Amino acid sequence: MPRTAARYLYLARHAEATPDESGLTEAGRRQAVLLGERLRGVPLAAVHHGPLARAEQTARLVGEQLDGVPLRCSEAAGDYVPYTPAPEELPPEAADVLLAFLERVPAEEKERGPGLAAAALAAFTGPVDGDEPRHELVVTHNFLVGWLVRAALDAPRWRWMGVDHANAALTVIRYAPGRPPSVLLFNDSGHLPAALRWTGFPPELHV
Repeated sequence: MPRTAARYLYLARHAEATPDESGLTEAGRRQAVLLGERLRGVPLAAVHHGPLARAEQTARLVGEQLDGVPLRCSEAAGDYVPYTPAPEELPPEAADVLLAFLERVPAEEKERGPGLAAAALAAFTGPVDGDEPRHELVVTHNFLVGWLVRAALDAPRWRWMGVDHANAALTVIRYAPGRPPSVLLFNDSGHLPAALRWTGFPPELHV
């Protein structure tokens, strides 16, 4: 039987973007550099990133702080709705709010999302072949972080909603052979000074 080893998946939402989302703000560039500095001691095999500018620029700045770690663009690491629930799947007290949010999402994004979400699970999760643990970073967007955390916790598919992630914060999931996934860190911004934390969140969620 082939041997497998643990995968350590590091997830980061892109750093703070400009209002038109064409790139990063000055604060966002600093966030990305600090995230890269935090990850210097991690034996990363690759940095995967979504194709949009804010994710690509974040990954590039992170990569500049590392020692020759390859950057790989992936559609599966992009910005999309991973799953659109039916009304009966949702808690009655929250259904109207959640469905109203989804109605604002373009139909194309909702249509292509499930395929990309399945590709992300196949590409980024689960133990790896061989004897050596693998460490990988995915620089992505809020929805995919929520989707992968939801999957790790075996929560209902709709529960990617409401799992919010700050810009350039860090989540780590461990996939070990013969064990359920472990969420080791979630939304950790300890590498950021107070002035750079919680961007990407509405003020009422800052803690």
